[in-house]
Amino acid sequence: MKRLTVEGFEAAKKAIQESSGKVYVLFGGSVDKSGKSWCPDCVTADPVVEKVVKKLDEDEITFITCHVGERDYWKDPKNDFRTDAQFKLKCVPTLLKIGTPQRLEEGQCANEDLVAMLFEED
Repeated sequence: MKRLTVEGFEAAKKAIQESSGKVYVLFGGSVDKSGKSWCPDCVTADPVVEKVVKKLDEDEITFITCHVGERDYWKDPKNDFRTDAQFKLKCVPTLLKIGTPQRLEEGQCANEDLVAMLFEED
């Protein structure tokens, strides 16, 4: 599995474009110097998603963690992540399987069973 962490919209688009195989993206709030996100739901979901991802053993998977920016930018209804046709984000955290309608949002990302199912589905 290939893992990437990117910051911002353009970096996310580039990482997805340069990836092959199954591509998953976890969108969350940006982190401060201590490594903690401003988004409380992201803080809750991150360890759950990480636990599932660590169990994956597929070479054709790319897993991208994308920080969407600071809280003020995220709250703007016209930000790129919200208006982009591919992402259409309504909330963070959001876990997407690129190229499919499959997604988990907010509290769903903290449910280990749901996260595992997203990675299992083809």
